[in-house]
Amino acid sequence: MNIKPIKNEQDYQQSFTEVEQLWGAEHRSDEHDKIDILVTLIEAF
Repeated sequence: MNIKPIKNEQDYQQSFTEVEQLWGAEHRSDEHDKIDILVTLIEAF
């Protein structure tokens, strides 16, 4: 899992796109955990 802080609009768009691609991941999977982390970063941005 390679996650970095969102520092600008490009980082924001990349994170949002990744969440869209992972959406529907099985609960309690690594992909679902990644969604949780990315959404937290997106909200903080």
